[in-house]
Amino acid sequence: MEEQQAKREIEQARNTVIHSIAETMDLYGVAPSIGRLYATMYFKHHPMTLDDMKDELGMSKPSMSTSVRKLQDINIVQKVWQKGSRKDSFVAEKDFFQYFIRFFCQKWKREVDLNLKAVNAAEPQLKKAALDEQLDEATLNDVKQDLQQLEAFKNYYHWLEQLVHLMETEEIFDLLPPKKTYDLKKEDGE
Repeated sequence: MEEQQAKREIEQARNTVIHSIAETMDLYGVAPSIGRLYATMYFKHHPMTLDDMKDELGMSKPSMSTSVRKLQDINIVQKVWQKGSRKDSFVAEKDFFQYFIRFFCQKWKREVDLNLKAVNAAEPQLKKAALDEQLDEATLNDVKQDLQQLEAFKNYYHWLEQLVHLMETEEIFDLLPPKKTYDLKKEDGE
């Protein structure tokens, strides 16, 4: 196969996966442009500067900067030091197990915090209402049902806290081991 043809096919294959990753990230609330940036960085085997990203994706440098910050916020892109360069360089997390843990645990922790705070604020009010002798029977039954539902709600969020713990400590891999462990660092000779 001609070298140029082979390079085009490689680029086409990468673009297929880049598009898929961007679409997947969009499902979880990450803008497609940010997903494309992450996926593009995923296929780079060296750190990228904002200028590199701008040239690669054809977007403005401020847009790249904002996108990189968002990816750093969800811990799937890290700033790295490059000898001889004064520009900031960045690399994407290439271990999708770590990516999954970082991305989802951050979101799940936020969900747990928000919802348990709401339950902790609402529950005393509902318990007080359940003791109110002035309420009619239908309202009292509704309040009691609300309290039961809050117990189920709390049960779910305590379970989610345990899942986050299993993910962050990587104990999840003892319960559900990956079929094949692939360590990019070992493959690169590090």
